[in-house]
Amino acid sequence: MSHVMNTYARLPVAFSHGQGSRITDTEGREYLDALSGIAVSTLGHAHPKLVAAIAAQAGRVLHTSNLYGIPTQDLLADKLVERSGMREVFFCNSGCEANEAAIKLARFYGHKRGIETPTIIVMEKAFHGRTMATLSATGNRKAQAGFEPLVSGFVRVPYDDLDAIKAVAEHNQNIVAVMVEIIQGEGGIHLASSGFQKGVRQLCDDNGWLLICDEVQCGMARTGKWFGYQHAGIQPDIATLAKGLGSGVPIGACMAGGKAAGLFGPGNHGSTFGGNPLACSAALTTIDTIEQDGLMANAEKVGALIRQLYAEALAGVAGVVEIRGHGLMIGIELDRPCGELVGQALAAGLLINVTAEKVIRLLPPLIFSENEAKELVDRSVPLIKAFLAA
Repeated sequence: MSHVMNTYARLPVAFSHGQGSRITDTEGREYLDALSGIAVSTLGHAHPKLVAAIAAQAGRVLHTSNLYGIPTQDLLADKLVERSGMREVFFCNSGCEANEAAIKLARFYGHKRGIETPTIIVMEKAFHGRTMATLSATGNRKAQAGFEPLVSGFVRVPYDDLDAIKAVAEHNQNIVAVMVEIIQGEGGIHLASSGFQKGVRQLCDDNGWLLICDEVQCGMARTGKWFGYQHAGIQPDIATLAKGLGSGVPIGACMAGGKAAGLFGPGNHGSTFGGNPLACSAALTTIDTIEQDGLMANAEKVGALIRQLYAEALAGVAGVVEIRGHGLMIGIELDRPCGELVGQALAAGLLINVTAEKVIRLLPPLIFSENEAKELVDRSVPLIKAFLAA
């Protein structure tokens, strides 16, 4: 009997080691990893540069404290600011912590403007985390059930619906920010249109609101650009990161610019472990390797190939609703719940995921090759066709 709290519906497998896009279980069976630990293992498994960087940092110092200066944290903040267009960064340990910081920052901004009950517009089907504030911002009643009362201060609108946000703006004077995932990951790989993104940015400018982009799943080059918002050419006031930032070492970041920069001072927020030397070394190596090895372009090229191959292989197959995504963030929506495909894929030596009940979610590491893309499609399409034909 396991003494680990039963919070996960785990698959009947455990892994011992990996190499590149392959991972091996404790029984010696190898799998093609098309999930990356849910968009975490940016560089795949056991990348030599990352292994060397972590070992070297562990041999120097793992942790000091944010009571002191941390040189690798300064270097990482510089790199993120240069690539994001932001001005400053708060480091934490996860996506929900980064989003908590963003929510606090937006509320702090509202109080500075004399708004007693600052309110943030959030989206239906959003997922921002499982802490109380991020759970309240999340648009998933199943995840929220049993944890009421939720945190107040959020107004929910349909995703990619600019008119809905305009309607809220007309009747609610307490709005201080709009919080949006450029691509909804847990919600089913839904992409915000470029027009919506630009329209929200303009609404925020017109009303003095902050634009918060949750880039926890789609950020760090996964879409073919460093950050999802860069495809539409917009600049948020706050953007949050985690997952792929440390390639498996826990680290999150809340980046601020525009009207959100310079708001927090000493004592307004903090983290014991956030931005420690080990995590920052992993993130620095991740960024450098993405650039040195051309992984941003690879994500765009291989992602486009995967979508093309699936479109060709599944053309005319009854039950396939849509194949969508950006870079190596891909969803295949079916017309029925398809969670059983995860176990079938596992038996076939593939790691995939199903989200929003009906969407096969693929999040391969950014090192994924064209041959691995073809292998993924060749091995998964028969499973999908057989499932739909049953």
